[in-house]
Amino acid sequence: MPILPTDRDPRLITVRRGGTLTDEHHRLLAAWALECAEHVLPLFEDRQPDDTRPRDAIEVGRAWIRGAVPMREAHQWAFRANAAGRGKPEPVKFAALSAGQAVAVAHVAAHDLGAAAYAIRAAGAAAEDDAAGARAAEREWQRAQLPDAVRDLVLDDQRARSALCWNVFDD
Repeated sequence: MPILPTDRDPRLITVRRGGTLTDEHHRLLAAWALECAEHVLPLFEDRQPDDTRPRDAIEVGRAWIRGAVPMREAHQWAFRANAAGRGKPEPVKFAALSAGQAVAVAHVAAHDLGAAAYAIRAAGAAAEDDAAGARAAEREWQRAQLPDAVRDLVLDDQRARSALCWNVFDD
């Protein structure tokens, strides 16, 4: 299921590509997405301790924010993180996919919601008793981490794209 809409919101397209998203806000979205992914990363690492691809992808994403890694290299790490989750149980798979989406924000800012959505799905899949409660708690934790400068943009995008993201952003 695609998480990116056919018609892209210009607020999530960088100025260089004809949108209105500044580099500063692009980096803030990336940092938030990386936080979301890292928050559920133990769900992957506890079951796959020898596979560092999702953690490495998160670190590459942070390096991109600092300007130490080009966008193309960061984008390639999305595929590596995603591959780490292939064939794994849902919590493990979703945590890896969250990391992949987070590092992909370097390429397309709108992947920020993918990182958040997969993290919410990972938390719900890992819950033994109350999946809905775990998803809600993860969603609220994520929202508490949102930088003020992009908070309204992300919350508006969550409302607009929740259906594309398995409705995990619905309150």
